[in-house]
Amino acid sequence: MNEQLPIHVCIPDTQVKPGVPLDHLEWAGQYLVDHFGGRPNVKIIHIGDHADMPSLSSYDVGKKEMEGRRYKADIAAANYGFDILNGPIATYNTQRKLYKEKMWKPDRWICLGNHEDRINRAISSDAKLEGVIGTDDLNYAEHGWKVVPFREILWLDGVAYSHYFYNQMNGRPYGGTNIETRLKTIGHSFTMGHQQMLIHGIRYVAGKQQRGLVAGAFYMHDEDYLGPQQAYWRGIIVKHQVENGSYDLMEISMDFLCRRYAGVRLEDYTPSLFAPSTD
Repeated sequence: MNEQLPIHVCIPDTQVKPGVPLDHLEWAGQYLVDHFGGRPNVKIIHIGDHADMPSLSSYDVGKKEMEGRRYKADIAAANYGFDILNGPIATYNTQRKLYKEKMWKPDRWICLGNHEDRINRAISSDAKLEGVIGTDDLNYAEHGWKVVPFREILWLDGVAYSHYFYNQMNGRPYGGTNIETRLKTIGHSFTMGHQQMLIHGIRYVAGKQQRGLVAGAFYMHDEDYLGPQQAYWRGIIVKHQVENGSYDLMEISMDFLCRRYAGVRLEDYTPSLFAPSTD
């Protein structure tokens, strides 16, 4: 029956770092529980760049922005944010345990992004860091998530997930806004993050549907490197009836979540939860 087909919930880049607001992560976790709690056919995919890791940014080396940045603070902020995202599920399971009901442990994956890969690049650049730092410092697996290495592909029900897809000749991620061209180049249904936008398209090959989706922003703060005119879609994605790369698309904007759980428009909301800003 269609209602038993898989449901995919996709969480775009969250880019948690010291001092940024995190209320939206609690809203997302609560939305998962409110709408899908206890259902066995739900799969949750975080598309990566949860940990921003500004202390390891190669772009800011030598700049004043690097002053005061610390690796431990970046890890603490990311882990705190992941605790918040997973908190509603943990609370839900505590209540189910109290009533001797089956725990809800949906399949969950996180595809590491280029920001988490900053840790691996730092180790590669300085061998003394091997065994001292690592992506295992992030608490993703502790919360029951399966960790997909950076640039590797996670295949689920005919959809390929990765933080981004890239040109095999030069290693550069595919960009731009022409989703039809990207679909043709990649050649199958895919979902990626990395770009701060929401674009999607459908292509038919031999009568079968291929869907391309780019969704790369689920955070409340603005990124300095993007400049002052930052207006782009932020939210999570729900895919219903996922089968052979086809699905019904549902957008859940951050503004919708804010109205639902805080009772006001996002533009009128004052955040109350922040990532720790000290190491």
